Amino acid sequence: MHKIMALDVGTKRIGVALSDFLHVIAVPHSCIQRKPEEKAIEEIIKIAKENRVEIIVIGVPVNMDGSIGAQAQDCINFSQKIVGFDIILEDERLTSEEAEERLKARKVNFSKNKGLVDIESACVILEQYLGK
Repeated sequence: MHKIMALDVGTKRIGVALSDFLHVIAVPHSCIQRKPEEKAIEEIIKIAKENRVEIIVIGVPVNMDGSIGAQAQDCINFSQKIVGFDIILEDERLTSEEAEERLKARKVNFSKNKGLVDIESACVILEQYLGK
């Protein structure tokens, strides 16, 4: 049995969420600083190995018209640096907005901790993937 990890890759931070072993629930995990990138990748691999992850789902912020912009290409390039796992690229349009709405609904103040939005966005990405 294994878990699935989801990543919300931004320019400053990476939100991390994990599934349960049944691949039903997305659980918030952590937020990793993106720079230095080598250290971020080491941390992702460490978390993945500790949690028996085989699949990593990476959110790609595709433009609303379906095209690949600079941020989406950055996520694709980042995904290619993670080896040893099955990598799935998941369209993550509007996940940050949904994450912010969820946090507001739970009365979580994220204005001084944007990492909370990144972690919640990773949960949204994972739930979207698990729902397929």
